[in-house]
Amino acid sequence: MHIRRSRRWLAVPLAGALAVAACGDDETTEETAAPPAATAGSETTMADVATTMADVDTTMAGSETTMAGADTTMGGDTTTGGTDGTAAAGDVDLSADCPETVVIQTDWNPEAEHGWIYNMVGDDYEIDKDAVAVRGSLVASGEVDTGVDIEVRSGGPAIGFQTVTSQLYADEDILLGYVYTDEGIQNSDEFPTIAIMAGMEKTPQMIMWDPETYPDVETIADVGEEGILVRYFGGAAYMDYFTQTGILSTEQVDGSYDGTPANFVAAQGEDGQQGFGSAEPYIYENEIEDWGKPIAYDYINDAGWENYAESIATKPENLETYGACFEQLVPIIQQSSVDFLNDPDATNELIIEAVEVFDNGWVYSQGVADYAVDTMRNDGLISNGPDDTLGNFDLDRV
Repeated sequence: MHIRRSRRWLAVPLAGALAVAACGDDETTEETAAPPAATAGSETTMADVATTMADVDTTMAGSETTMAGADTTMGGDTTTGGTDGTAAAGDVDLSADCPETVVIQTDWNPEAEHGWIYNMVGDDYEIDKDAVAVRGSLVASGEVDTGVDIEVRSGGPAIGFQTVTSQLYADEDILLGYVYTDEGIQNSDEFPTIAIMAGMEKTPQMIMWDPETYPDVETIADVGEEGILVRYFGGAAYMDYFTQTGILSTEQVDGSYDGTPANFVAAQGEDGQQGFGSAEPYIYENEIEDWGKPIAYDYINDAGWENYAESIATKPENLETYGACFEQLVPIIQQSSVDFLNDPDATNELIIEAVEVFDNGWVYSQGVADYAVDTMRNDGLISNGPDDTLGNFDLDRV
C-alpha cells in the first residue's frame, strides 16, 4: 500500500507505503549511479533530446519492465540512432494504436511531482470534480495534438486510499498508473504489472527531524544511532528494510503516522517523521504556523532503499495489445518531463486550479509547487539515469 506524504489538509487540528515496479505504488527509493541531475539553470530543448526506442525488457517474478525506450536526456547530447527529439514530439498520431482516451491513474491529489503527466494535458482541458480527474487532448511538447485524449485521475482519497495496482485491475478503462518498484514486486504474483518508464530516478521519500534538537544528526543512520522515534505509514517496505538491516531499530519506529503534522508539532522536535523532500521542508517552515522553522532530512534513497518512484506501469497483457502505442507514447512522456522542469508555470497553474475545483480538503499552494520543481531539479529526483537516459531502468538496481 502506498500512502503519500504528510501534506497539509484543510482544517487540520494541531496540538501545540509501498510501491513496486511490477505492480503498484509506494514510497521507496532507489538509485543507480548518481545520475546527472537537472538543475534550475539547465536548458534542455527538443534539439537536445535524442530518442530511440529500445526493446522491451521484461523480468517477471516481480521486477520492473522497461520500455523506457527513448534515449531522452535532461540536457547534453545523446545521439544513438533512431529518431531525434523533434520528430518524436512533432507529427505524432496515436489514434491508430492507443485508446481514444489514455487514462493514467496517479497515486495522490494533484501536485507538482505529477507535473510531467499533467503537462501532456492540452489547453482544452476540463476538470471533473465528481470523477476527481482532469481531461483534455493529449499533446506532445505542449502543443502537438496526438489525436487522442488524456485523462489524469487523482489517487489517495479519490480512490479510498487504495493502491494504483488495485485500480488497474478494477477498472479496464485505466491503461497506465503509478507503480513504485516495491509495490510492484509485492503484488507480482497475484496482480502483476509492467513498468514502461521510470517517472522518477530518485524517490522524494525521506525521514525528517528537527535540526535544533538534533544538531549532529545528518543521515538516517544517525537517526538510528540517536534513537529518535520515527513515525511512518504502517506497512511501508522501506521501513522493513531499515529495521531488518539495523539502520533503525524496531523499538524506535512507529507505524501510526496519519499524514498530518499534529504529532510532529506536538513532540516539539523530539520525534522524526516520514515525508517528501520536495514538499515538507517548505510546508513546515512556511505553512505550518505551529512549527514555522526549518527541518532537516535525508532521502531513503541515500540510505540504501533504491526504489523507482512513480513508474508508469500497465497490466502485462496491455504490453501486447498496446505495444505500438507505448513505443510512441513513452518518448512523449519523457520529453514532457524535460519540458515541465524547464517551464512548469502553466502546468502548475492547472494543478492548483484542479485542487481548488476538487475541494476535498487538500491544500496546495504556489509556493509548494515552486519548491517542488526546484527540488526535483536540484536533487535529481527527475534526472538522467547512469547511461544519460531519462526514464529507463537499471535492472540490477531493481
